[in-house]
Amino acid sequence: MIYLSADIHHASLRTGNQAHCDISELATARLFIRRIEQAQVKLTCFFTGRCFVEEWSDTRVLCMSDWVEIGGHTWSGFTPEIWHRISNKFCGSYNGPHWYQYLDTLRTIKIIEKKTGKRITCWRNHMYMHGPHTDRVLSQLGIKLCSDGVKRNNFSPQESKYGVHNYPINIIPDHEHLYHAERTPTWVENWQKRYSWSDDFGSESYYIREWTELVLSQLKSCEDQGRDANLLIHPITMYLCDKFQCFDKILDYITTQETAWLSDAIPATQSSQERIEETSHA
Repeated sequence: MIYLSADIHHASLRTGNQAHCDISELATARLFIRRIEQAQVKLTCFFTGRCFVEEWSDTRVLCMSDWVEIGGHTWSGFTPEIWHRISNKFCGSYNGPHWYQYLDTLRTIKIIEKKTGKRITCWRNHMYMHGPHTDRVLSQLGIKLCSDGVKRNNFSPQESKYGVHNYPINIIPDHEHLYHAERTPTWVENWQKRYSWSDDFGSESYYIREWTELVLSQLKSCEDQGRDANLLIHPITMYLCDKFQCFDKILDYITTQETAWLSDAIPATQSSQERIEETSHA
């Protein structure tokens, strides 16, 4: 089984990728979804809340796709940044204090429900930022599965003490391992010196063709071992790298496997409808 997901951010976030792109991130996502639909592959899309306010016409098209499941990705991608830096320094939580993260998450859930009529059950924090209050907040608001972080040897959701199932990505992710846009070799080298960044797949960055071969190798390894693959690919990153040429190669392989939305990975030990009804008055 392959769980494919994508993170989608509003244009006013002004990310480095967005600054190097000649169309909006939502527009790259529409091109991405067109390929997903043609391939008939299930995709979980994690949207920032502001997408539904500032770019609803494009977001609406994505949400209407029969192949897309909607998930939450924080309201505004941790802006203003200074607030989150202060919170991290004095409260030990980049996501903010519990009350702030609760309101941020609730606001995102509510705008998605208002615009689409759907109550989400899946979440990914921007930058995989899983804070000390995350599991409790998500549990209180009816989120059942959170896909933060990268763990190459984790092949199934793990339940937290609050009942939220955490399911990190287990295939090498794209953005932080690819040379593209502002992430030139020099930029990456300086970034590594400053932050000493690394994840479960190491600290290396690759050009798109080499990264694609790594992804295909890891997907095939999961298939050979009968394990599920949890894969994140950003539409804007694929557009910037080579206008989806290598993504099409990955998609060709994915179509040979069974795909599912991340909500399908939630163990059926508790009815999501029961949790939704409990929190519908939040």
